[in-house]
Amino acid sequence: MQKKLSAFAWSALAVIIVIALGMVDWLTGYELNFFVFYFLPVSIGAWFLGFMVAAPLAILSAGVWLGADILTGHVYTSPIYFAWNMMVRLVSFLVIGWCVSKIRQLLDLERETTRSLRRSLSQIKVLETFLPICAQCKKIRDEQGVWQQLEVYLGQHSNTQFSHSYCPECARKIMAEAGLIDG
Repeated sequence: MQKKLSAFAWSALAVIIVIALGMVDWLTGYELNFFVFYFLPVSIGAWFLGFMVAAPLAILSAGVWLGADILTGHVYTSPIYFAWNMMVRLVSFLVIGWCVSKIRQLLDLERETTRSLRRSLSQIKVLETFLPICAQCKKIRDEQGVWQQLEVYLGQHSNTQFSHSYCPECARKIMAEAGLIDG
């Protein structure tokens, strides 16, 4: 319920800003242009509520600007200029809304990726750079001074699992010692 109240509050704030800008546009006449200030409510809607809210705010902003322009008595030398101004404002409001909502989506994705990476990094057990290892039996001495089999130590300090077999050289040596092949 809190999220819906928050969305309503952001939407209401954006609409109030659009209406206030329209009134300022109307009161100051067409000689002063407040076009860029309409980006604020569109950006608020896009940032907090997404493009699906920013698009209607962009259309509302263009419509309010149009109404203020007509009410000030602005006369254009050609209807093409009137249509051009209307379309430029509408498209720019829509583009700002889309860009801001896309930036917000990418920022949220980056934050989630960072959280996930931090979670993963916290789960990884890091091995020391230098491991004291026996030259003969290959046991490793841990931080407490206890000698452990290589497989046990690495298994405790990483997610490594081992399977055992012989390399070709050792296999020949063992088979020769057993008398199964000529060494």
